[in-house]
Amino acid sequence: MNFGVPREQRPREYRVGLTPAAVDALVKAGHQVFIEREAGSGAGFDDEAYQRLGGQIVYTASEAYRRAETVVKVARPTNDEYAHFRTGQTLLSFLQLAVASADLLEAFQEREITAIGYDTIQTDDGRLPVLLPTSAVAGRMAPIIAGQMLQSAGGGRGILLSGIPGVAPATVVIIGAGVVGRNAAGAFSGLGADITILDKDLNALQEVEKYFHGRVSTLIATPYNIAKVVAFADVLVGASSVAGERAPILVTREMVKTMRPRTAIIDFVIDSGGCVETSRPTTHVNPTFVEEGVIHYCVPNVPALVGRTASYALSNAVLPYLLRMGERGIDGALEGCAELQRGVNTQNGHLIHPTIAAALGREIGREMGGTQ
Repeated sequence: MNFGVPREQRPREYRVGLTPAAVDALVKAGHQVFIEREAGSGAGFDDEAYQRLGGQIVYTASEAYRRAETVVKVARPTNDEYAHFRTGQTLLSFLQLAVASADLLEAFQEREITAIGYDTIQTDDGRLPVLLPTSAVAGRMAPIIAGQMLQSAGGGRGILLSGIPGVAPATVVIIGAGVVGRNAAGAFSGLGADITILDKDLNALQEVEKYFHGRVSTLIATPYNIAKVVAFADVLVGASSVAGERAPILVTREMVKTMRPRTAIIDFVIDSGGCVETSRPTTHVNPTFVEEGVIHYCVPNVPALVGRTASYALSNAVLPYLLRMGERGIDGALEGCAELQRGVNTQNGHLIHPTIAAALGREIGREMGGTQ
C-alpha cells in the first residue's frame, strides 16, 4: 500500500502523522511511504531521517496526496487541502466531524473519501486507543499551562500551584475523570496542588480514589456540585467529552461569573466544542482571553507544544492499524476489527458513523450499515 504524509497546515501544529520509526516499520512490511518535504521538521525529524529508513521525500502536499492510497495526518484537513483529495482515497486524522465546518463533510462526499477519525476509533470496552496517548500528553501539560496563567506578570492571581509552608497551594478543579482528567490530576498532584475531580461515572471516581490513595477529592458531576466547587477554583480544567459528539456544556456562564477574578480555565475539549459555556477556540499564537474576569485557555491542539513526544505517541498508537490496512486492504482491515470500524466517519463518501450523523442531524449512509 502507498501511504502519504503531508506537512500539517494549521498554525503552530508541530506534530507529524508518522515518525521515522513508524515509516521504517511500514517500509519493512513492503509498503511505500511518501513524506512531504519538511513534514517532520516541527517535531525534530529531518528529511534525511525518513530517507535513511526507506521513506520517499516529495516536494509538495499535492504530490503526497496524489501518490497515496492512504493519507496519514494529525489535524483535520484545512480548506486548502480539500483540492488535494484523490477520489476513493482513505484519510486518517483527528476529525471531530460533529463540530467541523460542513464543507469538510461535503469534500469527503464529493471525493468519495473513506475518513477514519482517531477520535472515534473505539474498543468494545469504550477505550479510545489512538486518542488515549494524545490525551495523556495534554493532561500532563496542564500544570505547565496553569502555572503560567496564574503568574502575576501574565495577569493571573499570582498563585504558586504548590504553595509553600504556611501558604496554601492552588485549588484545582477537574471536570472529567477520563484520560485527560486523570493525567492532569496526576501532574497537579505531583506539585502538591489541592485537587477535586468530578465525573458522572461513579466507577471512574472509584478508580481515581484507588489510584491516588485519597490524595484527590472526588465528587459526582451534578450541576449543584460543579457550581459549588467552581466558585472556589484557582484553576478549572475541562476534560469531559463523548466520542463522536459535541462536548456537553457542564460549566455555565453563571458558574464562571462566581469564580474569583484572574483565576484560570483550561478547556481541553474545545476541539469538540468545549465543556465551558464561555470557551471559544484560541491558538498557540494567542492562547488566552478574558471572559467574565476569568482567564481562558482554549487551544485545540495542546499536544503540539511538545511536537516530538506527541508525534511518537500518535505514531505508536496508529501504526498497528496502518499495518493491518497495508496487509489486508481497507475493506479487509475493517472486517473483523470492530474498533477500526467504529473509527470510520465516512466510507466511500457515505456518512456512516451513527453518533456523528445524529449530531449533524443527518441520516446514516448505506456503506457498512449496522457494523458500528
